[in-house]
Parts: sequence; structure tokens; C-alpha cells
Amino acid sequence: MLITALIFGLLGSFHCVGMCGPIAFLLPVDRSNPVKRVLQILSYHAGRLLTYGTIGLLFGFLGRRLDVFGFQQHISIGIGVLMILAILLPSKIFSRYNGSKFMYKWVGKVKSALGAELKRKSMDSLFTIGFLNGFLPCGLVYMAVFGSVAAGNAWQGGLYMVFFGLGTIPLMTTATYLGNFLNTTLKQRILKAIPVFVVVVGVLFILRGLGLGIPYISPSEMVAVEQVSAKHSCY
Repeated sequence: MLITALIFGLLGSFHCVGMCGPIAFLLPVDRSNPVKRVLQILSYHAGRLLTYGTIGLLFGFLGRRLDVFGFQQHISIGIGVLMILAILLPSKIFSRYNGSKFMYKWVGKVKSALGAELKRKSMDSLFTIGFLNGFLPCGLVYMAVFGSVAAGNAWQGGLYMVFFGLGTIPLMTTATYLGNFLNTTLKQRILKAIPVFVVVVGVLFILRGLGLGIPYISPSEMVAVEQVSAKHSCY
């Protein structure tokens, strides 16, 4: 599933360039010193990966708590179904029932802090910008968080989110160097491919939860692990 997270991040980064691209374009990097610029960009990505990894640890831990009660298979299937529904159902349905409004104040504070850091040019400011950037609302990050919950434990959840973040690095770095380098037609084609891949990932999670005995995709050992976990939770 880590390879899936990496590919998810790579494809999702085309969306990231559209949503977070302005931040990448405005990064206060030293364009006169190539070596320093590389270090600053790496510092920015390190901040993002720290945020993603921390979020993955927390939600992976949540998944582990649920797994103790023997729900791992059900979690994987449920998350796969949610991913598919998020793509197939009209967005108005989710916007009507989502609980993101209470986060507006928090997001506003994050954006204010980002604005302040973008005015600085120190190495630690690039790290802070990346760290704060990771907290901005993003549908694809939410999808990756689903994957971290299904990972089954904190470390796997953290790794899942880190691999997702690693997948976004190539394109976000290119955006930092070249700015708005994708033409409209190419962007539209790539954005159309993202929902298809999300559905594919959702199907993989469902297959993983079914435990059909397909190596690497739907291992039957998952059923045995869940049964043992449920048995031990009774003592």
C-alpha cells in the first residue's frame, strides 16, 4: 500500500500545484545561490513531510485502536467505499454535510502565519512554511488520511502519509523552479485522471479488506490477524 500512497501523491501533486502552487511560487528562496536554494526547498518539503507524518501517526493510531476490536477488515472496506462515493456522488452532498466550517478560524490562523513566514528568508522559515502548508485543507490529503487509518497501526499510518508526501515532491519542486509551467489542456487531462485513480485506490482498499488470498493486493493473512486480534481483545 505504500507504493499506492507514493503514486497517489505523484498524481495528486497536479492538484496540489493548482491549490498550493501559489505558495510554492512565492517561497522566499535565494535564487542567486543554487546550492542554498536547493537546501531551502528541501527544508520546505521536510516541513510538509513532518506534518503529513504526524497526521498519519495520529490517524494510524486511531486505526490501531479500532483494530484491537477486530475491525481492521471492516475499516479497509469502509474507507474504500468512502473513497469511491466521494468521487461518484455530487460534491454538493458532501459540502452540505461536511463539518469543515468549524475549522475556518483555525485555517485563517494558519494562513496568517504562512503570510508572515513568506516574508522571511531564513532556512527555518522555509521549514515552518512547509509545516504550516501541510495543515491547509485539501481533499486529496483527506483521502490519504483514510489510507493511514486503514494502515492498522501508528507507524504504518505515518509511513503511508510520508510516502504520499514524497510523491508530491517532484512536481511541487518543479513549480518552485518554473512557476506555472503546465498548460491548461494538460492540467485538465491530468485532473480528469485523478478521480479515476482515487476509485482504483478505493477498490484496492476494498479488496484488501476482503482477504481473498491475492498476494500483495488482498492477502488472506489479514483475516487471521484480525481474528487473533479480536481473540486477544477478549482477555
